[in-house]
Amino acid sequence: MSIDKDKIKHISQLARISLDSKKTDALAKDLSSIFKFIEQLNEINTDKTEPLSSILNEPLRSREDVINDGKIREKVLKNSPQKNEEFFIVPKVIE
Repeated sequence: MSIDKDKIKHISQLARISLDSKKTDALAKDLSSIFKFIEQLNEINTDKTEPLSSILNEPLRSREDVINDGKIREKVLKNSPQKNEEFFIVPKVIE
């Protein structure tokens, strides 16, 4: 399938975008090469090929979910303009 300038102009009108003649020529050329490549891919016989979900042949290893505070409470609280021992103090938002 090849895309010519007329199809590009028609599509640009439908999409309500303006294209000058240089961009129209470049788009027609690029889209034609993309569609030619897609046609090549469609010709490949993939009947005996199974779909992949991963490139690894190993199952995913699960790990235990461990809660960790990072031990950086003091560093985080240094960023607060106001703090109360181990918490941020923020202004009341809802009255």
